[in-house]
Amino acid sequence: MRAFLYDWGGLNVSLFHSINDVHTPLLDRFMLLGTQAGDHANFPLYLALMAAFSLIAAARGGPHAAYAWLSVLAVFSVGFVLEGQILGILKPWLDFPRPALALPPGSVHVVGKLELHHSLPSGHSAFAMLLAASLWTVAHRPARYFLGVFVLWVGFSRISLGAHFPADVLAGFTLSLALVWLLRLARRVSWPFLPRVRPIAPEA
Repeated sequence: MRAFLYDWGGLNVSLFHSINDVHTPLLDRFMLLGTQAGDHANFPLYLALMAAFSLIAAARGGPHAAYAWLSVLAVFSVGFVLEGQILGILKPWLDFPRPALALPPGSVHVVGKLELHHSLPSGHSAFAMLLAASLWTVAHRPARYFLGVFVLWVGFSRISLGAHFPADVLAGFTLSLALVWLLRLARRVSWPFLPRVRPIAPEA
């Protein structure tokens, strides 16, 4: 089962090397910045920025904009707490080895902190997707492109820095997507009378 779901018949390791084997000093700094952007420690900063945008949007867009951003803040905050609990259970329970431990010595280019255990799923990737998925309902098309690039940047950075396999990153993405979907479903079931959140169009 693991060979199919995680190893992908060797493709997981092949994809890892295709990304991790490419390094320059500038690329390493760029990937370190991506990992820093996807750190859970940034939650207060991102939440504060969301709150500031919500106040601006409510002042300009009225009740619909206020409700839309309130929904974003709720999903992001509750999702952050639940995601932390899930990762705290899954990572030690699965205890998958990180690339530096799973692969032959010297074959992994590690940049930054060396970690050997709790590889699945990638917490940074999960947090990046949680942020992007929470904002998706209020983001117009250009902002959605930016969110997509942000998620890929964080995910690729975890592979490039030697911290995770592609399967770990994909698992982190999937976890947060499912969590945000369930939270929005719970909102619609619990409060069916509330209006459906629509993207807020940018001002001309």
